[in-house]
Amino acid sequence: MTPPPAPPPTPSEAPVARMRNVVIDCPDPRRLAEFYRDLLGGEIETETDEGEVEGDWVTLHSTGGLRLCFQRAAGHRPPNWPHADAGSQQIHIDLDVGPAVQDIERAQDRVLALGATPLDVDDDNGVRDFRVYADPAGHPFCLCRIPES
Repeated sequence: MTPPPAPPPTPSEAPVARMRNVVIDCPDPRRLAEFYRDLLGGEIETETDEGEVEGDWVTLHSTGGLRLCFQRAAGHRPPNWPHADAGSQQIHIDLDVGPAVQDIERAQDRVLALGATPLDVDDDNGVRDFRVYADPAGHPFCLCRIPES
């Protein structure tokens, strides 16, 4: 039996998070970032975390304020429009929840109550700055904490 859906938030309730990134899977992050830069304008930033190959994650800070991120996906297959592409993520959303571990804990409680499914919530005792969930239709999204600088 499926539990009843969570009631919609009241106007006095603050949202759970704010939009951070739209992340697009692709075979060549730099090339796709350059395409969108030429389309939307903005600046490209290449990030390399320890153990990552340079260019596995590229961010476009567009002139309109939207941040598009491009993530290398091994074996990427373009979607078969207009049909669903079985087993292909293609896109996910990053949502900022605040700088503290407690912020991500509170946000997690709320998204689970709204019907999200945890996919990867091991944040290594606060070392990793994100946790991954699926929305009710199965699309992945991340709750991210951005430590204050």
